[in-house]
Amino acid sequence: MAGIGFELRRLLRKNTLVGLVEAYAYAGIIGSGPWVFSIIGILLIGLFSASVVVPSYLVTQFQTSVTYLVASSLILTGLVQLAFTRFVSDRLFEKKKDAILPNLHGLLLIVVAAACLIGTLCLFVLLPGLGLIYRLLMLAGFVLMCGVWVLTILLSGMKRYKAIVALFGISYALIVLSALWLRPFGLEGLLGGFVFGNFVLLAGMWVMTVREFSLEHHLVSFDFADRKLLYPSLIAIGFLYNLGIWIDKFMFWYFPATSDPIIGHLRASLIYDLPVFLSYLSIIPGMAVFLVRIETDFVEYYDKFYDAVRDGGSLEYIESMRDEMVYSIQQGLGEIAKIQTLAVLMTFVAGPALLRTLDISELYLPLLYVQVIGAGLQVGLMAILNVFFYLDQRRIVLFLCIEFVVLNVVLTAFTLAFGAALYGYGFTLSVLITLCTGLVMLTRQLNRLEYETFMLQ
Repeated sequence: MAGIGFELRRLLRKNTLVGLVEAYAYAGIIGSGPWVFSIIGILLIGLFSASVVVPSYLVTQFQTSVTYLVASSLILTGLVQLAFTRFVSDRLFEKKKDAILPNLHGLLLIVVAAACLIGTLCLFVLLPGLGLIYRLLMLAGFVLMCGVWVLTILLSGMKRYKAIVALFGISYALIVLSALWLRPFGLEGLLGGFVFGNFVLLAGMWVMTVREFSLEHHLVSFDFADRKLLYPSLIAIGFLYNLGIWIDKFMFWYFPATSDPIIGHLRASLIYDLPVFLSYLSIIPGMAVFLVRIETDFVEYYDKFYDAVRDGGSLEYIESMRDEMVYSIQQGLGEIAKIQTLAVLMTFVAGPALLRTLDISELYLPLLYVQVIGAGLQVGLMAILNVFFYLDQRRIVLFLCIEFVVLNVVLTAFTLAFGAALYGYGFTLSVLITLCTGLVMLTRQLNRLEYETFMLQ
């Protein structure tokens, strides 16, 4: 998210209540917009199609299919997202802007080829017996979503946040409208609308990228694959973080006591999935605070600290800027904790009415409460990881991601073994423990910041 701070600081410099509200609203939309559109769009398709698509279980099959597409595409492209972002950042720093577009085309070729191979293997070999049109649409959706995630991370690096949100909004509006238009054709119609919307989204992102970067020499290049330019730690981090987010969902999907077969070998956990989706809507305020505080206050003193180091500032000034960095991190994490605590309390109060409005059993309430807490803790973990990325502490981030994955697997397995009363605690505790570990390591890192900066170069 580097770069969003410029716009946020411009809004905050107004020193008015309106400017403050604008900054938080802007940060909330930018930080949460794409996935909020995704969740709401899929829920709307299911809500409006339930009375038209016959039999009604086809709607559940559609939502489950899309969930698998999102999860699998995020995990696969996690291998390249951070590494390619670093490659682009380095080339821009070197004033080699003309190298970006050819390498993007090269990366997209590799990602599309890998997605086609893996998708074909899964859909046509591991999931036999399903309709040909359904499998072709699933393959097309998987390939398109992999491309979407690659271009999303690139456009984020270009600071095109408003454009990303606008494209996601337009595309998911098209997804809802086209899916509703095609819903008389059943599952294939709903899935066809989803594929069409993602094609528009991918095409729009690609056009924006082409307009931003020139294509002077080569159409396709694979410089990013050069060993000297690769960052294996970033490849591992991107994969492990996304895997850690989704691994407990997969475990609930394929644990017989908590799941049901939906279509082919694809399963879903009705008791687990809906509270998870609803809980992620509660972190919009936390994401706004995270972006405003980390990307404005912290980044301001971060820049001053390293500018002083490069320009020969006094030791007293350097230490002062370090102290301001630490204070801004403390303030940011404190505000995230406050706003997410408020979100949890609001969920506790409004949860029963919300579930009744959505015609959902109140038996889901305990799991919803736990998931809301876990989602809030995840915002804090994201803030910690973001600070470590600014400090270029990739090994620490890698360690935390490994810890997150291992804890999520072990603790989720424990909760599955000991019954429904513990469902959801595996994910929440894994985030909590990883967050605490990150706080300890960040404190140690900040205390050693001058030594790390001067002595280990």
